[in-house]
Amino acid sequence: MAVTLTPADRAVTPRPPRPARDRHHRGASRWIVLTLVTLGALAMLVPFAFMLLNAFKSPGDYSTGGPLSWPSEFYTKGLRTYWTEVDFPVKLWNSALIAGSVAVLGVVVSLLNAYALGIGRVRGRLWIVGLFLLANMLPQESLIYPLYYVAKEIGLYNTRLSVIIIFTVIQSAFGTYLLASVMSTFPRSLLEAAALDGAGRWTVLWRVVFPNLRPTLAVLLIFFFIWTWNEFLIPLVMLIDNSTQTIPVALASLQGDRLMDAPTTNAGSLISLVPAVLFFLIFQRTLARGITAGAEK
Repeated sequence: MAVTLTPADRAVTPRPPRPARDRHHRGASRWIVLTLVTLGALAMLVPFAFMLLNAFKSPGDYSTGGPLSWPSEFYTKGLRTYWTEVDFPVKLWNSALIAGSVAVLGVVVSLLNAYALGIGRVRGRLWIVGLFLLANMLPQESLIYPLYYVAKEIGLYNTRLSVIIIFTVIQSAFGTYLLASVMSTFPRSLLEAAALDGAGRWTVLWRVVFPNLRPTLAVLLIFFFIWTWNEFLIPLVMLIDNSTQTIPVALASLQGDRLMDAPTTNAGSLISLVPAVLFFLIFQRTLARGITAGAEK
């Protein structure tokens, strides 16, 4: 028996679902982008490959075949020489102490400043935020002499504390600008609800604002650590003793006016790179979650 559909029945008859488009077949543009990204990543790895190649090459092999030749033997004296000559454990401790202290203090100072500017609505907020942005854009070369003079006057020259204070201020300038912009868009309803419940300013900061900004603060902590770890000019001027110098300054000490031991320098660069890479690998998921959370917000 045939069933005849009325016009009304035909109107409500569901259409068959369209087949889902495979995300792996989205056209040639996807593969072009992936190819360009892969080539860019490989190009960025080329210097590290040369550093690894020359770190285990003897000075004779380097002078004979140049930086592109394959080593004739597995040469490890450069690693031992760098480890002992620059007293690498001390330099590692100095770099970790300075970078870790700056990362923590910079995040705390940035959070407090941004809370006052972004939520506290300080008078002249835009001018103050612009001042922080301007301070972050100043080159270190223009700051080095005033910093040197002040450190000498107050007795902090050639101390790790002087570098920690300097970089805490420098990094917190960027952190304050970033967090103040984020807090200016913070939902006012949450703040008003907390105020109606009797929460004070400190309670609002640590119970309402801080939990919502935790991913962003984690990203700032990682960036502050890596940026401070790689700093060279200010530690070079402010730290003159071997007991206070950092890893980048120790690497520069291997180069003379007319002579440079390239294999030892590459070996030192390789050893110095390992702690920063390990730190990034440990916290890469935290970094990814923080960036993703910021994008969702």
